[in-house]
Amino acid sequence: MSSRSHPAVHPLDVEIPQLTEPAAAAAAGNDGRPDDRVRMKDIQGMPGTPTNLALRLFQFAFAAVSVAVMAATSDFPSVTAFRYLVAALSLQCLWSLSLAIVDIYALLVKRSLRNPRIVAVFTIGDGITSTLTFAAACASAGITVLIGNDFNNCSQNHCTRFETSTAMAFVSWFAVSPSFFLNFWYLASG
Repeated sequence: MSSRSHPAVHPLDVEIPQLTEPAAAAAAGNDGRPDDRVRMKDIQGMPGTPTNLALRLFQFAFAAVSVAVMAATSDFPSVTAFRYLVAALSLQCLWSLSLAIVDIYALLVKRSLRNPRIVAVFTIGDGITSTLTFAAACASAGITVLIGNDFNNCSQNHCTRFETSTAMAFVSWFAVSPSFFLNFWYLASG
């Protein structure tokens, strides 16, 4: 007995038909060159699709409204949670606007953004910004409830503006979540 390994699948003596020149040219297309590209259909919501662009624009818009409403109050710097909300959502604005520009470019030049390294960067960035946004929105919601319900001090504070800014932060987080999960799903399945 030999110590060499043996293949588990034994080849069959079957002849594989070869395409003739006219058949190969017809299969390749009009110019006679074979089509090397095998491209899967873009899943809506993935980077470089119109749905992802819409999600990015919604993320940016709601985060910008939240920052603008909070910054319009005179006493938000006195509360750490509100300063954190402004900082986290400013980062969310920059991230979402940057990726919206990348999506616009990809759509204009008809490029696919399915490179695993690029999607990994998008996934990590979305994960970080969504976590920061959610934490800031939760902290601000807690402070807003404390001021409004527990202290009954809305007459001296801008409770409506705080609540509006916090609500816009949560909506921005809801818009970031699909982007993160779709990108993460693509990385996990690839």
